[in-house]
Amino acid sequence: MQFEGAWTALITPFLEDRGIDWAGFKKNLEFQMSQGISGVLPMGTTGESPSVNWQEHNDLVVEAVKMTEGKCGLLAGSGSNSTDEAMTSTLHAYDHGARAVLLVDCYYNGPSSQELRDEYYAPVAAAKSDVAIVPYIIPGRTGTALTPEDLAILYSKYPNVCAVKEATGDLERMAKTRELCGDNFSIMSGDDDITYSMMTDERIKASGVISVMSNVVPGAVERMVRLILAGNIEEATNLRDALSPIFAIVTVKVKNERRLPNGQTVMVEDRYRNPLAVKTLMNGLGMPAGPTRRPLGMMTKTGVDVVRSAARQIWENNPELFEPIGDFYGVDIGERITSDAYWPCVS
Repeated sequence: MQFEGAWTALITPFLEDRGIDWAGFKKNLEFQMSQGISGVLPMGTTGESPSVNWQEHNDLVVEAVKMTEGKCGLLAGSGSNSTDEAMTSTLHAYDHGARAVLLVDCYYNGPSSQELRDEYYAPVAAAKSDVAIVPYIIPGRTGTALTPEDLAILYSKYPNVCAVKEATGDLERMAKTRELCGDNFSIMSGDDDITYSMMTDERIKASGVISVMSNVVPGAVERMVRLILAGNIEEATNLRDALSPIFAIVTVKVKNERRLPNGQTVMVEDRYRNPLAVKTLMNGLGMPAGPTRRPLGMMTKTGVDVVRSAARQIWENNPELFEPIGDFYGVDIGERITSDAYWPCVS
C-alpha cells in the first residue's frame, strides 16, 4: 500500500462534560469526505489518544471505518507505549475492517531504536502481514526515535511497514530514509508547515501529509498536495502561502504573566501543543470540537489571540479557504471571527 495525498489526523470532539461528542465526530468526518480528503486518521495523538480510554478508542475507530468505507482512506491510530496494547488495538481495528494502522514511537519509556524495531514494530507487523504499518516518528513528544537504518531493516523484512509519518523536522534524516528505503516507500509529512519542503525536495519526495490543520481546511490542504504531485509548483506555492498563517499555529508559544507568592510579577513562556490550538480554532469558527481532556486545558488570552489573528488573516486575504466551513456547518465565519464570545480563554 502506498500513501499519498492529504490525510487528516482527526480531532476528537468532546461535550462540555468531556464525554465524546458523537454527533460532532460524525459531522466532522462527513465534512472531511465532502471536501475530497484522501484519508483520515482517527485516534492519532491529535485525537487525544493518551487521554481517551480504550473502549472509547476502539469505538471511534469502528465508527470511522463504517463511515469511510469506499469513500476515503482510513488509517487507524493503534500505537501505545506498550507493545501488548498496540497489538490488541491493531487486531481490534483489523477485525473491524481497518487495513492500515499508525503506530507512534513508544513515549516516555523511550526504547532504543533497536528495541523499537524488534520489540514493538516487528511483532505487530508480523501478526498481520496484510495490514499496512506506518511508524510515527516524533521525538519531540516521545523522547525516542526509530532511525532510518532500522526503518529500512523493518521494510526489508516486513513489506507491510510501507510508510512513515515524519515529524522530526530533520530534512537530512528524511533524505536518508528515501535513500535507504527506495522510491516505493511512502514518506508522509507529519508537520503542516514543512509539507511543501518535504514534497518538493527531490532527495525526500514525500508523497503527502498527515495533517492537523486539514481538520479545518481539508479541501485546501488536499489541493496543495495534489498540485505538488502534479508538478504545478507555482499554484502550490501560492496555496501554501495562503495557508501559512494557520500552518504556523499547530503549536502556539507565548509569554504569560505569573504573580509569585512574594508579589513579584514575572513572564513565563507557555507552549500550547497540538491539539489545543486547532480545537481553539475550530470552536471559534463554529465546528464541533469542544474542550480538550485534562491535563490539556485552555489558552490564556495571549495564546487565543495568536490563533484568532491567524484566522483573521485567512479571512481577510483568502476567505475562500474558510467558505466551505460556513456552507457545511451553517455558520457566519466573519461574525464568529469578530465576536469575542466565540474565543474564551483562561484568566
